[in-house]
This record gives sequence, C-alpha cells and structure tokens, in this order.
Amino acid sequence: MHLTAAYRCSGFARAAPVWAAVRSRSLAVAAAADGSPPGGGSSDAGSGTRVALVQGSSRGLGLEFVRQLVERPNTRVVATCRSPAAAEQLQALRLQHAGRLDIVQLDSTDESSIARAAEQVAALTQHLDLLINATGILHDSSMAPETALARVTMDSLLKCFQVNAAGHILVAKHFAPLLINAAKLNGATDERPAVLANLSARVGSIGDNRLGGWHSYRASKSACNQLTKCAALEFERRKQKVAAIVLHPGTVDTDLSKPFQKNVPPEKLFSRERAVRQLLAIVDRTSMRENGRFFDWKGQEVEW
Repeated sequence: MHLTAAYRCSGFARAAPVWAAVRSRSLAVAAAADGSPPGGGSSDAGSGTRVALVQGSSRGLGLEFVRQLVERPNTRVVATCRSPAAAEQLQALRLQHAGRLDIVQLDSTDESSIARAAEQVAALTQHLDLLINATGILHDSSMAPETALARVTMDSLLKCFQVNAAGHILVAKHFAPLLINAAKLNGATDERPAVLANLSARVGSIGDNRLGGWHSYRASKSACNQLTKCAALEFERRKQKVAAIVLHPGTVDTDLSKPFQKNVPPEKLFSRERAVRQLLAIVDRTSMRENGRFFDWKGQEVEW
C-alpha cells in the first residue's frame, strides 16, 4: 500500500484538513520514478534502513533515545524539538552522525507546528518504523505537583494535559501514514510492526493509585494511556501493521524528577542510559500481540 492509499483508508486521515499538505507530498513521492522524495531528501524505501522519529529530543530521555538509536547500524533518526537552534547537544550529535540524523522543529503544544513537521519529514522519508513521544511535564516555574485537592488549578490541568496527552496523540495523528506505510516499504509484519511508543508513567494507572495527589500529572498520564489504547484499536481494526504501546520508564535522573529524588532509593533511580536501553529492549521485541498494552521498564504489564 502506498502512503497515499494508507492515508485514504486510515481513520486518522479524515481527522483534520491540515493533512492535505502531507497527502500532496505523499502523492509526489509515490509518483517519483526513482523512489526519491522531492525537495532533495533521500529515500530509505526498500533499503532495509529503519527510520525512527523521537519527539521531544532536546534533553533528558528524548535526547538519550536519539543518542542510542543513531548508533544502531542501518538506522536513520529524525529528532524533533521545540527550539532546534538552542539544542546544543542534539546539534553536536547531528555533526557526529552526518547524514543519519535530521533535526526538525516541532512544538507538540501547537498542532500547526506538528502538521508542518509531518510535511517536512514526509520529504525526508516515505516511512517510519518507530515513533517515540518522549515529551513530558510535571513541574515548571509556575506549577508543581498538587499535594491536595485544594491546590488543583485550571492552568496546571491544562498544561499537563496539553503536553502529556494531547501532544502525543496529535503527533500520532499527523505521522500515522508514515507508520502505516512501513509495511509496504520496509517490510513491517505482525511479528515486527512499526511501533508507536508513548512515554507515560505508572502514576497514570487508576488501578495502581494508592496514594492520590499529583492530580494533574496523574490524570494527564491516564489520558495518554486511553488515547494510545484508542489508536491501537484503530490500527488493529484496520489491519495496519502498527503497534501502539505505552511505556513507564521508572524514576529516571532527569530534570523532571530532580526535585523529588531525595525519597527515591538509589537502586530505583535510573540513569538515562539505563532507562532508554531498557525501553528500547521492549520496543525491539514488540509485535502486534503487544498492541494497546502498557509496560513498565522491566517489560511487565501495568494495570490500567
């Protein structure tokens, strides 16, 4: 199935008119006699090269995902972030891995930015074998996790939902045809499908909630889980070789967890290198049997 055909039969395709530009690009790609996308980009179709996109890659887990993926043989990486020019470590990686790492501007809180990024990526590659949504917010200068119901505000709720849930599903929506097209162009199968991996957290589990608190963060992660499950069921119903999974990385030594690390036993505070290595091991063995499931860093299933 060509990308344009995948677009037409996907429920994602009818979701928003902003897909028109991506579809137009896909038609041009499908018509190219030499298989190369327009605009000077290179094609990985049929080459055996796997293409991974990491959304939220300027620091923390996202940056580490890029670092480990780009070191894999026969792998090309697209890294997206809000401000590429300011992402010094990411830019250094691009220089180190010239021709195998592309950086694209994407603000996951702005759907028009996501749509533009999807159009740019469609000019670079005709398929995606892996899409990782790595952005997340727990606190910032104006927001902290709520320790009581009285501390919940509309601002904190909206900010957490926008970054932790809405951004993930909107990125999935705009890049879905590239994931779907992996079956045609890079041999995705039930045993080795394209993978959509959304980073969530165990605190988003309703069944596992024993302590309460952290209302906005917990609820936004629960929403991420539900939205991922919905996408997974659609991929399965339409017999598209895309597995959508949710991952809990554990407590990782990043800026997100920094203010709360004093209560974490040393053996349960993971380095970014270890956390990403563990999560990629889960991604690597994901088949359509895992579609729509929620796993922790050990590969054990988490209750919803």
